[in-house]
Amino acid sequence: MRHLRGTKDYMLTFKRSDNLEVIGYTDSDFAGCVDSRKSTFGYVYLLVGATISWKSAKQTIITASTMEVEFVACFEATIHGLWLRNFISGLAIFDTIKKPLRIYCDNSAAIFFSKNDKYSNGAKHMELKYFAVKEEV
Repeated sequence: MRHLRGTKDYMLTFKRSDNLEVIGYTDSDFAGCVDSRKSTFGYVYLLVGATISWKSAKQTIITASTMEVEFVACFEATIHGLWLRNFISGLAIFDTIKKPLRIYCDNSAAIFFSKNDKYSNGAKHMELKYFAVKEEV
């Protein structure tokens, strides 16, 4: 409680920018939990160079490959990024964010999968996530 009283006047401040853009970064590990073999993912979002949202969590599913765990992380980050962009626009503090959502991930297979128009039969279970990310990013 003392911390809250001592910091009640603190706030995030942003410089004015005509190029308002929400930028996300995502990463994950593959089967990092030794007990459940579930993967951990995380993302962070920036607005005008300042961190505005972040998350780190264990994935709820067990994935079969590094590409799949990275793509699931990218999907989770995309869903949150869309919500965040709409929330910021709805505040009417800033002009509408017109640029497409940019999300950076470090896995070339996941990037290829999100840009490719084809997917393999072994990846059909990821079809909905694929279309959601491809449409928004």
